[in-house]
Amino acid sequence: AILEEERLELGLEIWELSKITMPVIFNEPLSFLQRLTEYMEHTYLIHKASSLSDPVERMQCVAAFAVSAVASQWERTGKPFNPLLGETYELVRDDLGFRLISEQVSHHPPISAFHAEGLNNDFIFHGSIYPKLKFWGKSVEAEPKGTITLELLEHNEAYTWTNPTCCVHNIIVGKLWIEQYGNVEIINHRTGDKCVLNFKPCGLFGKELHKVEGYIQDKSKKKLCALYGKWTECLYSVDPSTFDAYKKNDKKNTEEKKNSKQMSTSEESDEMPMPDSESVFIIPGSVLLWRIAPRPPNSAQMYNFTSFAMVLNEVDKDMESVIPKTDCRLRPDIRAMENGEIDQASEEKKRLEEKQRAARKNRSKSEEDWKTRWFHQGPNPYNGAQDWIYSGSYWDRNYFNLPDIY
Repeated sequence: AILEEERLELGLEIWELSKITMPVIFNEPLSFLQRLTEYMEHTYLIHKASSLSDPVERMQCVAAFAVSAVASQWERTGKPFNPLLGETYELVRDDLGFRLISEQVSHHPPISAFHAEGLNNDFIFHGSIYPKLKFWGKSVEAEPKGTITLELLEHNEAYTWTNPTCCVHNIIVGKLWIEQYGNVEIINHRTGDKCVLNFKPCGLFGKELHKVEGYIQDKSKKKLCALYGKWTECLYSVDPSTFDAYKKNDKKNTEEKKNSKQMSTSEESDEMPMPDSESVFIIPGSVLLWRIAPRPPNSAQMYNFTSFAMVLNEVDKDMESVIPKTDCRLRPDIRAMENGEIDQASEEKKRLEEKQRAARKNRSKSEEDWKTRWFHQGPNPYNGAQDWIYSGSYWDRNYFNLPDIY
């Protein structure tokens, strides 16, 4: 963080990047609604949690799901397109056992709401995300405000959490790189169990880059289990006393290393640190909860997309005949960019943004309020936080009076 005076000298008030029109070359050809859908890539962890009878084992799977949900952001330095007000996205994956609907429910501030359900009625996963962006000179920080809720219907259980903060470094010059940091607290509202995960900032020399660790504790704060890994790779569980002994020993070794070689205290760099070793040291007695699927070989040429992300914008004739006209698969600027027509994408993006501004102006003249279609504002049923709740009836496929946003 830059000192207040220096920031003013630089003329860099922290401004809301979401209000700035960015050139299309900074984008990836997906809408933020589609990017949110990537939370669902490892849905098998939700199904697994549902099948377990022990609440601590269920919490382990839910924690693994919460970590896996942000894993696709690794090396994804392209900015998703800002959704237009009223834009929607749906995804049905019979193979993964879920269907999802999302809607851009607010433009200022930008809020995206989503609601997914298991095809066997085993779970509901929903939330509303308001990515609060801050510009720090060399980096952009996105704090994903909003509650995420997972309901395991067979166990009559609900879990809530908020995602970690994501930071993209070197946005002006140098190689872009991403880190996620902050505490994520997952609460089981039925048992009172809590999982507190610490996504570590990379620290000096990158020793902590991508690391996640924490504990599952019961409502009297007794540690039931320790979790550790990297959000880019894997998550393990182990007995808490074993973990604490390992941590103590690791700290001792680090301090000895520190004393043996005098460390140069150079000013904090924004360069991407090289982690000591790419993989996680596995503490004896650990159980693997989740491991990331490898990315396809052409991922680097395709905006570092995962296999899951690569199919999010696919549309065929059958699908086109049933999805509403607000679905982002039909959005012309994203489609042009996907087809490699960058100039056309840029022109379309500008046209759509201007059309949205004109529509907002007309509404304010006629004092008409925007009405969301598939979600309504209300308190989260479990923690009371401000949220957007699915109103139902989207899958009836009865799409009349939809706004003309493209």
